[in-house]
Amino acid sequence: MSTSRIRKDNHRPALRLVSTRDMSREDWLQVRKQGIGSSDAATAVGLNPYQSPLELWMVKTGRDQDLPKPDPEDMSSPLYWGHVLEPVVAEHYARKTGNKVRRLNAVLQHPDPDKAWMLANLDYTVVGNDAVQILECKTAGEFGARLWRDGVPEYIQCQVQHQLAVTGKQAADVCVLLCGQDLQVFRIERDEEVIERLIALERAFWHHVETDTPPEADGSDSAGRALQALYPRDAGTVLDLSGNASLCGDFDELLDIRERLSRLQTRESTLKQRIQQTMGDASKAVFPSGEVSWKRSQDSTVLDSKRLLQDQPDLLAEYGTIKSGSRRFLVRS
Repeated sequence: MSTSRIRKDNHRPALRLVSTRDMSREDWLQVRKQGIGSSDAATAVGLNPYQSPLELWMVKTGRDQDLPKPDPEDMSSPLYWGHVLEPVVAEHYARKTGNKVRRLNAVLQHPDPDKAWMLANLDYTVVGNDAVQILECKTAGEFGARLWRDGVPEYIQCQVQHQLAVTGKQAADVCVLLCGQDLQVFRIERDEEVIERLIALERAFWHHVETDTPPEADGSDSAGRALQALYPRDAGTVLDLSGNASLCGDFDELLDIRERLSRLQTRESTLKQRIQQTMGDASKAVFPSGEVSWKRSQDSTVLDSKRLLQDQPDLLAEYGTIKSGSRRFLVRS
C-alpha cells in the first residue's frame, strides 16, 4: 500500500493514508481488501445483521466474484440513497450543532505496524472542537429506523470505536437521518475496554484471512449465500462422516430440530385456522395482546407463461435465458 504522512496527533506515530480523491470505486474496493475497514468491523466480530464473517472473508480473500453485489447506481437501493444523502446529512449536522466539518478523502491505516491491517475510511472530520473529532453520517428508512429506537445500533458503535482506534481520536458524532425527516445526533466516546476487545476479535478474523482459513458459518442468510458461492457445484462424491462424533451430533440435533419444527408448524396452522374459522367474513379480530387481519388482496393481472409457450413455442428459443442452478440441501433419516 502506497502511503503518505500526515501530522502527528496526541503523541502517537503519524497516521498513514491513501488518498481516494481521484480513485475509482473498483480501486477503492481493492484498497479495502488489504485490511479490516471501519465498516467491516462489526462483521469481523459477528455483530453485523446484514453480513456474516464468512461472506466478509470471501471478499477479503478475493473469492467474492460470484457473490451478489449491490448496484451503487440502483435508485431503489438504500446504498444509493445513503451515498446521495451523506453530504446533506453532514450539512444539516453542521447547521444543527454549529460544528464545522471537513470531508476526508482517504483511507487511514493504523500507525502501529502490529495493527497495520486496521483501516478506516472516515466520512468527515469535525474541525475546531476539542470535544469531538469525527462525524459519521447515516440514513435509515422505515425498516432501518427500528434499529435506532434505543440509540446507535451496536454494529455502528463497532464501526465508530474502530475509527477511534485507528485515528487515536477521543469522540465521534453519529448523525442519522431517519425516514427522511428526523435528524438525530449521538455522541460516542472512546472506550478503551471496547477497543481492546474489538482489536482482539478483529485480529482473530484477520488470522483467518492471512491463513486462508474460512471462519465458521453462523446460520445467517449471508452465510448461506457465501456457502452457495463458495461451493456452487457438487462433485458427485460421497463423504462418510460416521466417524466424526461432532458432526454426527450436529446431524442428530438437526433431525430433532426439524421434527420439532414440523410439529410447531402443524400447531401454528391449526391455531391460525381456528381463528379464521371463527372470524368468518370479518376483516379483523382483536385480542388483549394484539390483533389479526384477514383481508382479500387486490386482483392482479399476471402472464400465463405456460400457455403462452404452448401457443408460441418459438418464443423460448428467441427470448429464453439460462438460469444457473443452485445446490439443494436435502435431509433424510
